[in-house]
Amino acid sequence: MTTAQAPSQWGPRWSRWVGRVLARGLWATEVRGRDRVPSAGPAIVVANHVGFIDGPVLHGVIPRGSHFLIGSHMFHGALGALLRGASQIEVEGSGRAALAQGLAVLRRGDVVGMFPEGTRGAGRADAVHGGAAWLALQSGAPIVPTTMLGTRHTGEPVSVWPRPRRRILVEFGHPQVLEPPAELKGRRRQEWAQEAVAEALRAQVAGTLATTTIELPADDGGRSDTEEALS
Repeated sequence: MTTAQAPSQWGPRWSRWVGRVLARGLWATEVRGRDRVPSAGPAIVVANHVGFIDGPVLHGVIPRGSHFLIGSHMFHGALGALLRGASQIEVEGSGRAALAQGLAVLRRGDVVGMFPEGTRGAGRADAVHGGAAWLALQSGAPIVPTTMLGTRHTGEPVSVWPRPRRRILVEFGHPQVLEPPAELKGRRRQEWAQEAVAEALRAQVAGTLATTTIELPADDGGRSDTEEALS
């Protein structure tokens, strides 16, 4: 994979405040474990994905500026201009160029945000794509498994914009560095890391669910598997 230039650090410096206003002002977002996000150095925040507002809410409550990998279908019109101005990373085609930019962000010592399920839906993390695992292996950056709850309820579409003061919960888990067995090489190493990310995210979601009355939606919100690009 060719070397890519990292997106500007300036975008997250203003856009995270937009996300924070939405999370804290428009909706009633409780945040747990903010101190678990490393205060310096590279990190990959990986979260389950249930609704349209997951991205802006999470971007707003991460205690540092972050660059999210976002499907190219979102980069149109006014929203596309906003995302580009916020220095978020557009995922096109196979996603290789986006991963290269994400790796450049991590090598710069900053935060990448990802929804490794790849689509909005029930948010159970039953399966994840391999992008976050690849970035973790290439950079040595820890993953921070993160739970999103309340951004979509059962019966609501994945595109829902929740009513004001909707109760939302975001919980950051403990950072984990992926350390595959030394004998694993190539594809087997990547597969091990991908499953490690999935297990960490599933465990994080299950642990959060055990401590709150907010539930995951019982449906997938009518999602389309082509709705989101690989994250």
